Amino acid sequence: MSTISTQVRNFKEPTKDQLLYAFFSIPDVPSSSSSSQEGHTKYGSNEKSSPLVDFDKMEISAVLTLGEQGVEDAYAGKLHLIPPYLSFTSLDRKSVRFTMPLSTVRRVERLNARAGVYALSLITWHSSKIIVQLTSLRPTADAFCVLLRDALKAELQRGQMKAVKGFVRTCYSEHLLSSSSSVTTADTSLVTERGDGDLVSEIKEGQETSEPDYHGGLGLKFKFPGDPRKLREASKIKLWTTYLTTHGRNLTLLRYPQCTRLVQVGLPNRLRGEMWETLSGSLYLRYNNPGVYDDVVRQIQEKNGSFHGKTNTSFEDIEKDLHRSLPEYAGYQSEEGISALRRVLQAYSFRNPDVGYCQAMNILAAAILIYMSEEQAFWLLNVLCDRLLPGYYSPTMHGTLLDQRVFESLVARYLPDIHDHFQSVDVQLSVASLPWFLSLYINSMPMIFAFRIVDCFFCMGPKVLFQVGLAILKINAEKLLLVQDDGGFLSLMREYFSGLGDSAHPTSPSPRTRAITCFQHLLLISFREFSSITSEVILAERRKHRNDVVNMIESFAKRSAVRNLRTFGRVGKERAGFVYDALYKAMCEEPPPPELANASSYGLSKDGSGTGEMTGLATGTLVQMADGQQEKVETRIGLKTFRVFLSEIVTWARDEKVIFNGFQQRIDRQVAEHELIDRLFYFWDTSCRGSLSFQDLVSGLDGVMFNDLMESIEWFFNLHDKDKDGYLTKDEVLTLSESLLFIFRHEIGDTYLGAVSRFMSNAFEYGDALLDAGHERGARDDHGFGEGGRQQREDGADLGWGAQSGTEEPGMGTERKRATEIGNNQPYLNLATFRMVVLADEVLESFFETDLAASFRLEPIIDLELPTHASGGLLGDLWSNIATTDNKRIFNKLSDELGKTIGKHQVVCRPAIGRYTRAEEPRARESLLSPVPSKSPPSGGSSTLLAPSISSSTLTIEPPLPPLPHDDQSPPQSTLPSAALSSAGLATMPHLQAVNVAFLERTPFAIDDAGDDDGDDDDDDDDSELDNVHGGDEDDDQVMDEVDAFLEANDSGLSEADKQVARDLVNAKPM
Repeated sequence: MSTISTQVRNFKEPTKDQLLYAFFSIPDVPSSSSSSQEGHTKYGSNEKSSPLVDFDKMEISAVLTLGEQGVEDAYAGKLHLIPPYLSFTSLDRKSVRFTMPLSTVRRVERLNARAGVYALSLITWHSSKIIVQLTSLRPTADAFCVLLRDALKAELQRGQMKAVKGFVRTCYSEHLLSSSSSVTTADTSLVTERGDGDLVSEIKEGQETSEPDYHGGLGLKFKFPGDPRKLREASKIKLWTTYLTTHGRNLTLLRYPQCTRLVQVGLPNRLRGEMWETLSGSLYLRYNNPGVYDDVVRQIQEKNGSFHGKTNTSFEDIEKDLHRSLPEYAGYQSEEGISALRRVLQAYSFRNPDVGYCQAMNILAAAILIYMSEEQAFWLLNVLCDRLLPGYYSPTMHGTLLDQRVFESLVARYLPDIHDHFQSVDVQLSVASLPWFLSLYINSMPMIFAFRIVDCFFCMGPKVLFQVGLAILKINAEKLLLVQDDGGFLSLMREYFSGLGDSAHPTSPSPRTRAITCFQHLLLISFREFSSITSEVILAERRKHRNDVVNMIESFAKRSAVRNLRTFGRVGKERAGFVYDALYKAMCEEPPPPELANASSYGLSKDGSGTGEMTGLATGTLVQMADGQQEKVETRIGLKTFRVFLSEIVTWARDEKVIFNGFQQRIDRQVAEHELIDRLFYFWDTSCRGSLSFQDLVSGLDGVMFNDLMESIEWFFNLHDKDKDGYLTKDEVLTLSESLLFIFRHEIGDTYLGAVSRFMSNAFEYGDALLDAGHERGARDDHGFGEGGRQQREDGADLGWGAQSGTEEPGMGTERKRATEIGNNQPYLNLATFRMVVLADEVLESFFETDLAASFRLEPIIDLELPTHASGGLLGDLWSNIATTDNKRIFNKLSDELGKTIGKHQVVCRPAIGRYTRAEEPRARESLLSPVPSKSPPSGGSSTLLAPSISSSTLTIEPPLPPLPHDDQSPPQSTLPSAALSSAGLATMPHLQAVNVAFLERTPFAIDDAGDDDGDDDDDDDDSELDNVHGGDEDDDQVMDEVDAFLEANDSGLSEADKQVARDLVNAKPM
């Protein structure tokens, strides 16, 4: 059993629109089919809303100002209308940014400003006022306003604005700000502040408590990791309350530099889950898909009866890893936490069958569920696996392997001494760094510190993983240069992570310096010394190393798939590799349709009717065996993919045309479609599943490629014997003749046409004669020969006994008439008779002896082109846009038309057999029963028998032509790399063995022990980076100094005059 995936090779560089959507964390990326010729994007509602409406997306230069004077500076940037979202980013693309659904905009007004100023005032759902000054030309500004008005009307018609109120109630920030506002008006004696920062009113005697209606994680019940007093949770909550009051929250959050600064300090435990989904964009997925998670959970329950039912291997793997997921946390020592984790992982696996479940996904989900509800965790897991970390948790883990190659190249660039030392002592950097990236450092360091890194990851992007990894190596550089093996490397890293809470400078005489922890020092080095590592640098490195990683994965996957074959037969290991190459290429050109993932084990349709084309099973489908056990997962292909596969290895299964047009000479190959190919598909499907596996293809080829004359005749006979009764009906004889004509359709001359014509005449003539003899003997049996006579008659027919019957006895005229009127679907021709008919013709005899097996050619396949990136510059980008498949097709069509105009266009079909190179007139039909005496050949002449030692003036015999390449400019190269890793062979890769060991046991850290939420946080002696945010001059630490430098580096891009115009707009009146 083996699984084959083309995901790694099907990668395409993201388009400009896709990069824009990813930057703004907008979930719905438009496909190429939804764009018009002008490049405008279609926007429509979901299934429950009104019909689709087409809208344009547009961007315009603008200046953003908050409606409250003196809160924030004005920032110049780009305002994007991407229905149903409105987004803004500053010119430096890092200072200011927001993305808000149009349904959260309550009012839009044009301001009556000074002449030449075109400004809009937007009032959001949370009553925040945003002033946008459009700095483009007046016609452009008017067009933008028209599009904005139409998009807002569409949102109103869809009813999305009514959904905002119910959705925001699920966010903790609403509860936080409502509680803080009630404190200012209510009796403060009735309100207390918890250690974790939550404001709780005192419960009077006899008063009932109400459960919070906002979403939260397991931490609300089992407490959050760490001591809330040492983490200064209350101070963080106060700072975030102030920020959210003036800058919006959840759906309307504005991300100013202060937001990044607060995230670097660390998110409060109760607000962390909401901020994660807001910063990552999963909040918009949850907003646009209400009730989807509950529906998925309900489907799984209905299908399995309970969550313990194992419907595929993903569910089995999930069950194995449930109790390995952060076992030191109290929530996962109870059934409540385990059940929640199971539901989230199963729901994601069920909704994304192509990805399924990958090891380390359980660590992420377990960590997320501490701070998030199940629905929040489900959508965040989708964003993590699909957009933020693509390919990390796929069956091949190609994204992780690619980023490991990128990380090694960055180490070689920024830390050459460590890289050279590791190379000299053969220490694998990925032994430690692979678990870092897979688990976002959660499984490597104490959770209270790992979650700080995760905070920055969601805010600043995947580049944080590389920056922190390089900082870890730089801090430990001296000790790393003394490491001699992998064990020493892992031991050193484990020792360093266990001391992240200790002082980074314990011997310093300054108390402030001693107060800086190792983790604060790590963040300082990460964001200061490795700030040059941007998202653009990461993307460029990924493009550089992607092809090498793909080739490595595919080469290993091919070896694993071939090794997992149950039997090779006569094909052999080397030829089995060629079969794999052809299969993989076919899957790239014609992938199995996605609906196969939900097909039954026997290829039936979803409604169970079994009608229509049985196209097979998809990767990840379990096959239920007769004994009740489940077979391992394997990749199976359908009929369409099989046609492409067969065209790669069989000459008559493709149409190859050599085209000359005066400008170029090329070979166009097309996949042939015929009943013979479909019949062969079901003939090789011995398990009757409507699909073929890699093993089925190898076994099928073993049954035809190495046969002798008699075995080839029998194989072809059985191929057309539909009911497998040992007889061909008249219809099946006609079908067999059509199959021969299909194979010989491109042969030169009429030699094969005449051979098929003689075959049909001889088959029907001899079959009718056998029926006459059979009925004659049957009449004798009816007169007293009994069972023995009938048995002898059957044996005589099998041995060609009826051929001797050339006379008709008296009284048999009626029997002959009845015999000739036999039905088309009645047994007519047996194997022995079929052999006799074939052997009577020298052309067909030669075909079945050598040509049929020779038409199956297992040879190295030309490598598929991997997605490449232009070398850079204007010429490189121009060539990458010109040299596309569609443009090549257009050029070929144009050159053909020009060739026809000048009279030099010529098309020659390449023969599938290629034995005869001269035309020959068909000979007269010769009867098997009454043969016509042939003329004696002239002396010195030769007969027309197909023997290598005999030649004719009208016929030449040559060996089959060698196969031509697909393109004259593309000669055969090395063997095609294979596809994705099989689940069985993946675990044998060295780097994955290290991952398995790392995830089986996680080092417990005492600092993660949950502290008591109740208590004072008046510990003024605790030094914290929060004091800098709070404004304290004496408690500033080095981390916050660095953050201040970061804020000063964010230029708004405006002159003093422009800033004054923006300030004046705050007090402008609506028109």
